[in-house]
Amino acid sequence: MTSHGVFSARPAPQPMAAREPADWSVRPRYALTDIPSLLWRERWLMGATFLAVAALGVGVALTLKPTYQAHSSVLVSLGQEYVYEPRAGDAARGAVPDSDHMLASEAEILNSDALHADVVRRIGVARLAPAEAHAYAVASPEQRELMIAKLADGVGRALKVDTAPANPVIRLTYQSADPQLAALVLNDLLDDYLIFRRTVLMPSAAGALDDQRRAFEQRLAAADAAYQTFLTGNQIGDFDADKTALSQLSAQVEQQQYANDASLREKSGRLATIDAELAGLAPEIGLYHDSDPTASAKLAALKVQREDLLSRYKPDAQPVQEIDAQIAQLQTAIDAGRTAANGPERTGLNPVYQTFETEKLQLDAEVAALKATGAEFADQMAKLTDRRLRLAQLEPQNDSLSLDRDVLQTNIKDFAAKADESEASQAMAQSDSDNIRIVERASAPTSGRSLRSAVAALALMFAGFTALCAGLVRMFLRPGLPTPASAARTLDLPVLGSAPLKQPA
Repeated sequence: MTSHGVFSARPAPQPMAAREPADWSVRPRYALTDIPSLLWRERWLMGATFLAVAALGVGVALTLKPTYQAHSSVLVSLGQEYVYEPRAGDAARGAVPDSDHMLASEAEILNSDALHADVVRRIGVARLAPAEAHAYAVASPEQRELMIAKLADGVGRALKVDTAPANPVIRLTYQSADPQLAALVLNDLLDDYLIFRRTVLMPSAAGALDDQRRAFEQRLAAADAAYQTFLTGNQIGDFDADKTALSQLSAQVEQQQYANDASLREKSGRLATIDAELAGLAPEIGLYHDSDPTASAKLAALKVQREDLLSRYKPDAQPVQEIDAQIAQLQTAIDAGRTAANGPERTGLNPVYQTFETEKLQLDAEVAALKATGAEFADQMAKLTDRRLRLAQLEPQNDSLSLDRDVLQTNIKDFAAKADESEASQAMAQSDSDNIRIVERASAPTSGRSLRSAVAALALMFAGFTALCAGLVRMFLRPGLPTPASAARTLDLPVLGSAPLKQPA
């Protein structure tokens, strides 16, 4: 009997002797027709699971914020930066790329991380990511650059650059949770793009001025090589610096030599004085003698004994009075000096003699060191004097080579300045970027996109699927035979009737 009280009314058609006993340990057998009724039995579990998962999913959907997309477009036409100008000859002069290549180049510039980083610096971290403003303010320069790189990467992910074949227009889209910020980022991106693209597509060219400057640079390289050969051959690092350093070093060595001689004379005089003092001192002297503490120790013992008697007798008792008399007699003898006696005497090394002896040894070592130092200073002065005389002989040749280098360097600076002026003039002529036109600047979008509905729908679908899975799992895990049809299939017996299981009282 199961929960439905299954009863068999008659035996199976085959003979009883030939029939095997039913295997009650096998799992119940189900049919598709059993599933609806069995799931209905699990409706409370399925309902609770559906409500819990659906509430969680809808709660997540409600937290999603809408995003706003700002749009802009740029018209790209052929400009001077795309016309090939060779530095020498006329080969391929005037060659231009096709429009698709130009659009691809401009799109790549718009997607450049360097451009996005410039946008982040221009707008500021506090405006782009207010939550990171404090961390950026207290961060180190390396950490700030890392934060800017991360924000620039976020700008790149939020930016969409669209081009189409044979269409000279580039469409830009930027999405953000703040509509005003979306328009601000896109407009600043366009402004920085107009400046940034010139540094990429318009390299500096100074023509003949650069050629002339390079010719002077070659001559300067030859003059530098000759001057370096002169310095290397004479073991000179920098002539003027070496000359100045030798003069300063000679003065320092000479000053140190004078100080060393003075110190040597002073320590030699002290050494002679100490030798004279040592001649009149004895190496050993009497140090001290000990006194005899017998009487004081006896007096202290009597006082201890009296305190012991007071613990047993009154102060006027005979034993206490006798020991008081002994204490008074001994104290009188000590005060009168009758018990004083000399202890053992000791002799030892004379500390004054030892001090003079130690100082004498130190002065001997210092005098020897000062004499060695004086000899070293004399050797150094001789070498420095020889080196200074050698530099004086090489100075005319050094001045001639240095004058040639200075003249060439001055000419190079003049031509470099002229080349810079030429490049500035070219940059001013090209600063308008008339081949790039902003067709539409970004404005703050009034409506945004939200994924709330889609996420909520997916959450409800997932909640239904989860509830169904929970019902199926609970259905298959229930013990017993849930339906008469399942009992008949499982036991291989016909079911003649069933009744609900009576709950115990």
